[in-house]
Amino acid sequence: MKFRPLHDRVLVRRITAQEKTAGGIIIPDTAQEKPQEGEVLAVGAGTINEKGEVRPLDVKAGDRILFGKWSGTEVKIDGEELLIMKESDVMGIVENATPAAKAA
Repeated sequence: MKFRPLHDRVLVRRITAQEKTAGGIIIPDTAQEKPQEGEVLAVGAGTINEKGEVRPLDVKAGDRILFGKWSGTEVKIDGEELLIMKESDVMGIVENATPAAKAA
């Protein structure tokens, strides 16, 4: 099934959290919190302002984002658990800068 969010909504897949701490302690599934990082799968066309113009969203499919703990609505599409949330629930885009890019 294909899914296209409407207006300022985005479809997000949670990125699974690490099951070990930095010290090597394994965290059981029951003690893990749901990840607050995800990958944007699809975005709506944007919001409509007072003049009737569509303002496109800042996020796009493929972006890695951070969002609030209680953000979005959980849905199941094609057997996969995903989130639908408004763009305003997204706190930011995670940039993957390489060490060479940081030096430049």
